[in-house]
This record gives sequence, C-alpha cells and structure tokens, in this order.
Amino acid sequence: MLDVNPIRADFPILTREVYGRPLVYLDNAATTQKPLTVIDTITKAYTTINANVHRGVHRLSQEATDHHEAARETVRRFLGAASTSEILFTRGTTESLNLLATSFGEAFCHEGDEIIVSEMEHHSNIVPWQLLCQRRGTVLRVIPVTDDGRLDLDAFQRLLSPRTRLVSVTHVSNVLGTVNPIEEIIRIAHDHDIPVAIDGAQAVPHIPIDVQQLGCDFYAFSAHKVYGPTGVGVLYGKEHWLEQMPPYQGGGEMIGHVRFSGTTWNELPYKFEAGTPDFIGTIATARALDYVTAIGLPAIAAHEHALVRRTLDALHAMPRIEIYGDSSDHRSLFTDHSSVLSFNLAGAHPSDVGMLLDHLGIAVRTGHHCAQPLMERFGIPGTVRISFALYNTDSDIDAFIAALRRVAEMV
Repeated sequence: MLDVNPIRADFPILTREVYGRPLVYLDNAATTQKPLTVIDTITKAYTTINANVHRGVHRLSQEATDHHEAARETVRRFLGAASTSEILFTRGTTESLNLLATSFGEAFCHEGDEIIVSEMEHHSNIVPWQLLCQRRGTVLRVIPVTDDGRLDLDAFQRLLSPRTRLVSVTHVSNVLGTVNPIEEIIRIAHDHDIPVAIDGAQAVPHIPIDVQQLGCDFYAFSAHKVYGPTGVGVLYGKEHWLEQMPPYQGGGEMIGHVRFSGTTWNELPYKFEAGTPDFIGTIATARALDYVTAIGLPAIAAHEHALVRRTLDALHAMPRIEIYGDSSDHRSLFTDHSSVLSFNLAGAHPSDVGMLLDHLGIAVRTGHHCAQPLMERFGIPGTVRISFALYNTDSDIDAFIAALRRVAEMV
C-alpha cells in the first residue's frame, strides 16, 4: 500500500483551503493535480532549452528536439508500443479521436460502411464519428449498456457485419467506472478482421497498459489526466494503419517536399504532427509518466480500490443514495471497476448537491459528464461523480461522507 503523506507533499495545491476549509479534491476524472516535479520540469524547460524543435541547427533547438523525442520514447515505453513511429503527439484524447475519425475515415470508410461505438462513450468518441457519417455516408452502430453498467457483448457480436470498418470503445467509463473487457472485444473484432480503437483517457492513470499485449490497433489518452500538463495527448496507432492513413492537418513538419505541382508527406510519426508541437508539454508529460511509473501502477490501483471500497461501504449505508454501475455485491467490482463512482441523492438535483459540497470544501463533478446518451439510457439528467487519485486518503472520504450527510439534511 502507498505511503500517501509524502506523495501529497509533492502536490502543492492540496494545501489550499476552499471557503475556509481544507480542499478535498475528488474530481480527478476531469483532471488530475500536478506534482512539483512536473511543474519544475515546465519551468526548467522554458528557462533553459526553449527553442523550436526539429528545425534549428543551433544548440537550444537541438537540445529541445532531443528532449521532445526522448519524451516520445518515454510514452512508447509506457504504452509498450513497438516503435516511436507509432506514437503521435496531439492536444488530447479529443484531438486524437478526431484525427483518427478523419484520417481513418478518409482512407477506409465509404457510404454504407459502419463504425461501432458504445452507449457509454464520452462525446469525444461519438461526435467525431457522427461527423464522419455526415461526410462519408457511413453508419454509426451502438453497443447497448446493461442495467448494471456493462457492455452487452452478445449485442456487440450481433452488430458486427461485413460493412464494419472499425470498433471504437472506451477502456474505462468516465461515468460508471466500468472497466470494459477490451481484450475480449479486440479478440472478437479481430476474428472478423476489424481493427479496434480504445479511448484510454480514464484507464492510463489507473491500469498498466501494454498495447502490444492488448493487440489494439489504436489507443488514445490525455496527459492532464495522468498528472501531466493540459494540452498534450497521445494517439498510438499500429504502423501499418498509420502508413495508409492521410495526414490530418497540413503545414510545417508534416511534409516531405512542397511544390505547387504536388506535396509529399514526412515519415511517421511526423506526417500527423503539423506545426510546432507543445514540446514543453511533451517533456513535462514524460516526467509525469516517469513519476507514476516510479510509484507503480499496481500500487496505485490497490490504493485507489481500497478508497472505492471504503466509499461504497459508506454510500450503501446511507438512505436516498442511488449508485450507477453498481452491483448487489459491490465488493466483487474491483476486477472490472476503476476509481470513478457516480450517484444521485433522491429528491435533490445533482448540481445542487455539488454546489453544497463545494461550500463544505469537497470538489466533485456534477452533470452529464459529456456522456448524454448514457444519461438518457438511465433516464437521468446527470449525476454527482467522485473520482480518486493516488494522493486521496481515507480522511478525504470521511470528510466527503460527513459533508454528504449534511447536504442530505438540507435538501
């Protein structure tokens, strides 16, 4: 188990007070806080090696380029990819999935072809495919979600057809915390020669990932959800798919030769990285991944699962609480449930609950969580969502439960 106190000392924002109360930050699925080592890395990069990458012959540019490409190698190692050519830097999971929908769709999707997503997807893994459908006449198929918050794999298999071009699903639901059986989904799809893309935004901070072992064709995540900076994301793609896909954007760096008679593209991964990258952000992202690796994802997962269990025990003991994605024996959830819990307090709007908790020092997320189809599936306008990180403690949970009891008395 983690020794959390020295870890918390790495995160200066956790010493803040909100409305005169110690901050209890339980909105980690939206964004995580940043350790000093990441903050210091950003400062050091700006004050010692700030120069544009890949283009300069002077010393600063060469050093910045070396650090930027070293960050790509760190990401490759973190994901278990075969080559840095398979690691594309983007602005986040959203841009990664938009890149995939645009470029993969341009290469492989035509009128009447089908893309499969699920009912629990974040809007970032729905809307880009809807835009593709509008452009190309492609059809979107949806895997339904069961009452206990799992994907209906029997229905998934029935959706597969000779016109299916791609399956794109979340690894972990940002609302329910469900860890989807992506190994099985990948196996089923590959049995039909269909590639699979995974939205890993909610998985990477909590679950060790090896894309080669998983066998997925694409995997996307955001740095800011794994203790890194905002504005940096990653799209892993198998090289043979990326080679066949056209560029996502045009501009500097992604070209081989530009002539008015025609332009050729750069080699991977640069074909998909038009313009100046956030090279300061990629360096800080690598530092965040090194920080997590040094602590150890198995230890982080064990710590967070203990927090989830403690919270569920307390919530189950409270009246008027409805938990989404729960089961009758919640202690069995931890092989297929991550560090996200969504609930409602009967008779109270989730936004009211969230605002009252905020005034008691508890930071939670309320609303539809960019998952409106899932809200519609459960017939609710939104939920209160709490989500844990490696720096959360039993004391955080106790403060949250005490605050929630006070809120329940007021509404």
